[in-house]
Amino acid sequence: MSITVGVLSIQGDVQENLLSTKTALDELDIDGKVVSVKTPDEISQLDGLIIPGGESTTIGHLSLANDSLKVLKEKIDGGMPVLGICAGMIMLSKTANDKVVGKIDQPLLNILDIKLERNSFGRQRESFETDVSMDSINISKFNGVFIRAPSVSDVGSDIEILAKHNEKIVAIKKGNVIGTAFHPELTTDTSLHKYFVNLITTKN
Repeated sequence: MSITVGVLSIQGDVQENLLSTKTALDELDIDGKVVSVKTPDEISQLDGLIIPGGESTTIGHLSLANDSLKVLKEKIDGGMPVLGICAGMIMLSKTANDKVVGKIDQPLLNILDIKLERNSFGRQRESFETDVSMDSINISKFNGVFIRAPSVSDVGSDIEILAKHNEKIVAIKKGNVIGTAFHPELTTDTSLHKYFVNLITTKN
């Protein structure tokens, strides 16, 4: 059975995620296609979705404007696997604050019972790369690219912590929903995208 994976193409590393997901499908020899999506109709046709990094406030408000958030929440509540990267993880959260400016005004999907701190490791000039381990999903070493990255300051009882950096939570999972503070699409390592694709095939 063929699967369709979407990348929310409002802002952020859309092309990089399209390429990483296509590579993952090819490496796993899974029949599927990867498409960029914006509209509620496009989202409703998906088997899985990646919400890429970018400016989370912009992504949230633009998604709200065309009713994409409503359809997206319905699809996730129905079990559709989602990978939220950086700003994407912020959108999936219950509560988000900025390390510098404090409370932020943006639409959140309230899918993950987590509290997030935006820009937790600093602004653009403090971006960095480091190895992270996600042993519980059999990824023992992954090159994490952190760009104005958030961190998770608190988690609910149904949240699995996948990875930490300097004692800060940087990757989490709840069922078919994954959130990462780092950018897996900016590396040549497709192991996280392959894990996500396998989640979709298992769900379907």
